Amino acid sequence: MSNETSKDPKSVYDFVVKDAKGDDVHLSSYNGKVLLIVNVASKCGMTNSNYVDLNQLYQNYKEKGLEILAFPCNQFGDEEPGNNDQIVEFVCTRFKSEFPIFAKIEVNGDKSAPLYKFLKSGKWGIFGDDIQWNFAKFLVDKNGQVVDRYYPTTSPLSLERDICKLLGIQ
Repeated sequence: MSNETSKDPKSVYDFVVKDAKGDDVHLSSYNGKVLLIVNVASKCGMTNSNYVDLNQLYQNYKEKGLEILAFPCNQFGDEEPGNNDQIVEFVCTRFKSEFPIFAKIEVNGDKSAPLYKFLKSGKWGIFGDDIQWNFAKFLVDKNGQVVDRYYPTTSPLSLERDICKLLGIQ
């Protein structure tokens, strides 16, 4: 799946991605929002805890400027085997998630989505370039700049302080 982007992206707002229905979404539509971008999976051992926590974060902070962008990925243990419709059905029925679920992508390798190539291009030290597993998280400020990256095992609720700081909430 090819996602459009400018030749030299300066922020996540320079990307166009596909939603779960296959329609283009200009990430510039999220300008001024704090973003938590997560690669997700339906059959991962961390699925339940992450979706529960992501939903709680979204409910607590969506009105204050947080958006969670979920990108299904099947590159880790075949843990997201469904098609986009099946993924949305699972997430919205089982977890009652209201945040956007995008089209399934690849986050590593030659076919890595351009957005993820950009997200991984920071100086992440011990992380290296590749995404380690499902539920890796990137925190993006209101200007579309990646400010932090978190391990898949990091609970979304543990990011609350970082999210509040970017939202300007004490």
